[in-house]
Amino acid sequence: MAELFTPFEIGKLHLKNRIVMAPMCQYSVTAKDGIPNDWHFVHYVTRAIGGAGLIITEMTDVEPDGRITDFDLGLWSDDQIPGFARVIDAVHKHGAKIGIQLAHAGRKAEDAQNPVAPSAVPFPGERYKMPRALTTDEVRKMVERFADAAVRAVKAGVDTIELHGAHGYLIHQFQSPLTNQRQDEYGQDLARFGVEIIRAVKAVIPSDMPLIMRLSAVEYVDGGYGLSHTIEMAKAYKTAGVDLFHVSSGGEGPIGSGGRPGISPGYQVPFARAIREAIGIPVIAVGRLEDPALAEAVIANRDADLVAIARGLLKDPYWPLHAALALRATPEVPKQYARAF
Repeated sequence: MAELFTPFEIGKLHLKNRIVMAPMCQYSVTAKDGIPNDWHFVHYVTRAIGGAGLIITEMTDVEPDGRITDFDLGLWSDDQIPGFARVIDAVHKHGAKIGIQLAHAGRKAEDAQNPVAPSAVPFPGERYKMPRALTTDEVRKMVERFADAAVRAVKAGVDTIELHGAHGYLIHQFQSPLTNQRQDEYGQDLARFGVEIIRAVKAVIPSDMPLIMRLSAVEYVDGGYGLSHTIEMAKAYKTAGVDLFHVSSGGEGPIGSGGRPGISPGYQVPFARAIREAIGIPVIAVGRLEDPALAEAVIANRDADLVAIARGLLKDPYWPLHAALALRATPEVPKQYARAF
């Protein structure tokens, strides 16, 4: 059997294969409400039918002004729970597990009138505003917002939660010396904000529900941090309660998928392997892994425990079924589609 299609277990999360649908913003909600609609229902449920083991929903924000745009999802209100539950229940019916990625865009919140950040350092580009530095008390309240959103995610029926500590969003901004120029305890310890969020979320989710954290392993800007810094952050996050790291890169400058560095297939896999070896917990590799042979090699070579497919699953909702055929494995085809296979 292809190793890509072997089961994976961590805590109470039992996956039928090693394929993860990476979070990808859809920008498809009615402005301001943050509630999943029919687009999200069809989008995620189709990927469950298509054979993904784990689906992680797009970046879902913990307050309205924490969204990248007003057309993103949110979990800052109980009114949003039923919309997520509808999607989650349907995904489960088709054999996939599902998690929600909780986040705050910080200085990259494009539609917020007054975006906030660790420090008043704007993101480059005309569409980004000068952010306001959060007060120490506001930082503590932000930690509570993540925990409140996690409670709602559990009520909606998720199998896991992912914290977005990558791609230049708020948790990343706190852990980066480029964007965190604070003089309080959240500046003296760059991991503190993330650690407090992890502990707060772990305190409100079931004890056997694994917590995932997405990290940017390196920053592609002058003076940006490198892999050694990320490993130190990851050590603190593991101690706080992270069970699995989802390893990406970039975000405080041109992200890899924007053209720099060279984005050859598997360009981020060495980062995943390095963190796996240094920290000693499972990792998800991501980044141009849609070639089934490459995805298989990542698992077979123990570079990572899971592979996340992003654009490949946008192009082909049935990528896992087609990957199984390419790897000469037996695809788990819904009976309604069996005649096609």
